Parts: sequence; C-alpha cells; structure tokens
Amino acid sequence: MATELRFDAALAVLVEHEVEFIIVGGIAAILQGSPLTTLDLDILFRTSDENHRRLLSALGRLDATYLDLAGRRIEPDLEKLASMKIHLLETRYGRLDLLRTVGDGLSFEALLDHSIVLEVDECRVRVLELAKIIETKEQADRPKDRYQIPFLRQLLAEIDQGR
Repeated sequence: MATELRFDAALAVLVEHEVEFIIVGGIAAILQGSPLTTLDLDILFRTSDENHRRLLSALGRLDATYLDLAGRRIEPDLEKLASMKIHLLETRYGRLDLLRTVGDGLSFEALLDHSIVLEVDECRVRVLELAKIIETKEQADRPKDRYQIPFLRQLLAEIDQGR
C-alpha cells in the first residue's frame, strides 16, 4: 500500500472514533520537543471489548492491514485485537503500531497517570510523559532505543531547567 506519512490524519480518525489510547515512542517524544525522527506511530491502547470495537472501526477507515512479508492482505479483527500483543500495521497515512503493553509489560491503565494531554491539529490526544518514554525505552533495551535515550535525557533536562 503506497502511503503518505500523515500521523496527524491517523490520530484524527482514532479520536473521531473515540478510541482510548496513549501515544508512546518516537511521535510522543517529538510532540514534546525531540529532534529525532520516526517512521511509525506507536500507540498503547486500552484493552476492553468496547475499545476494541471502536479501534476496529477506526482501523477500517484507515484501510489498515498487517505488514506481511509475503504480500498478503491481512486485516485486523476483534479476535486479533483481543489476543495479539503487538500489531504492526500499514495504513493510508503510514505505519501504525498498536501495543497492548510497553516496556516491562506496562498497560494503558498503568501509564494513564503518566500521560499528558496535548493538542495535535485540533485533536486532543494523550501522550506518554517524556520521563516514562525514557523508562520504557530503557526497559525495552533495543539498539535503536539505546541510541535515542541520551538525546531524550538531554531534552528532559532542558525541559526541567525551563530551557
């Protein structure tokens, strides 16, 4: 699927469908001032039957399909949303990674109090606080996370000092 990177448009669809989610990862850091780039939108979603239904409806509007090396067109469904931990999707607006947990198994409910509400193109969205982004990246301990952490720590220090 040829896509245009428009994370703002993807967020608008999720908000319109009243999906409960927190933006995590690179876009969450960018929204708080990070100079690093990313090629996907990572969201942590509430795992409830009602939220799964709203999310599935939004994914339909986004023309979401799973990334598949064999080129098959595999669409999300309620069973997959309720059972799979990670959903790597391609949408009309770019890559969307849906996560049930981040870091050391931290869920939407566990991180709700560590999120802030920001406005992105007239949409109010929950975004994981920068300190928690750093913590979850330390827990994940992937090479790309180890690279990003010093930049994010510096940004957090600048924010704490009022720039």
